[in-house]
Amino acid sequence: MPETTPATTSATTPSTGAAADWRLAPADADACARLARILCAGGHDQVDSPDWVARARDAWEDLPLPLRRAVRRFRRHSGARGTLVIGGLPVDQVALPATPAVPGSVQRRATVPAALLTMVACGLGEPLAYLAEKSGALVQDVVPVPGQETFHGNAGSAPLSFHTENGFHPHPPDYVVFLCLRADHDRTAGLRTAGIRQALPLLTPAGRQALFAPEFITTPPPSFGPDTTTDGPGVEPRPVLSGAAEDPDIRMAQLVTTPLTPRATAALAEFGRACEATARTLRLTPGDLVVIDNRVTVHGRTAFHPRYDGADRWLQRTYVTTDLRRSRDHRPHDGHVLAR
Repeated sequence: MPETTPATTSATTPSTGAAADWRLAPADADACARLARILCAGGHDQVDSPDWVARARDAWEDLPLPLRRAVRRFRRHSGARGTLVIGGLPVDQVALPATPAVPGSVQRRATVPAALLTMVACGLGEPLAYLAEKSGALVQDVVPVPGQETFHGNAGSAPLSFHTENGFHPHPPDYVVFLCLRADHDRTAGLRTAGIRQALPLLTPAGRQALFAPEFITTPPPSFGPDTTTDGPGVEPRPVLSGAAEDPDIRMAQLVTTPLTPRATAALAEFGRACEATARTLRLTPGDLVVIDNRVTVHGRTAFHPRYDGADRWLQRTYVTTDLRRSRDHRPHDGHVLAR
């Protein structure tokens, strides 16, 4: 199996935090900040602009080698957990504005965190968004919103069950990338992940067989709204697992995946137990970057208690596809937003 994290060098330091696999050295973090600030300057700072994304794609090549090497290795093979956590990215707590607290919050204008996210997305593939979710913004805020505490999505603060992103869609993202700008007050919020490579050995042969059968329906999540439609996904039965029997891909969301047969019901419950048994909880701190291989890893969130005082938990998120071409019929003008 290819190595998925870089060896410690003079440019990196081992992680001592609760979440990060390794941390950028201060000099490398400074270099990342300089590149990000260049992307924010010059009056060309619209994150969703194809020209700005092109600049971010070029800037990726100038990021410090340890960061690029880690992302490249992870892209080749995402490891047993299907998750990479890098600490020490530059997030200026002094300059950071208040945490947004409105529905549908996104980042349209370039900031250092948005530039960092987009550069990493370009190193993994191409950034991607869905018009029906967060109005198609490439960089989205994951923040608690007053009155939506129990919402099963990025605006809530109640527990969020395991899911892959947008498994209902014919073109789900290959990766989901999060950057922590601000932790929650009590440091209790956890990003939970569970990978099929660790969960698979816990499944019975009958459970595996059922999960590979097209006996499940997955519908759009609440974040897409009630009127979301695509070319039939969510209506046509699909398997939860697909591909290689020894290393399959996952498409499921515990909230919106419905089993259609008794054996599918039992298998989905068995899969949920295997995920719980192998789950990892990441309590992120500012500057932690998380890359999740959405093909082989589910994720969720623990509960936390927002105060709505401008200093609540704040993550930013972007989706990534390794092959933008395959969704061309869903993207007007060959852009980065899937319109249907």
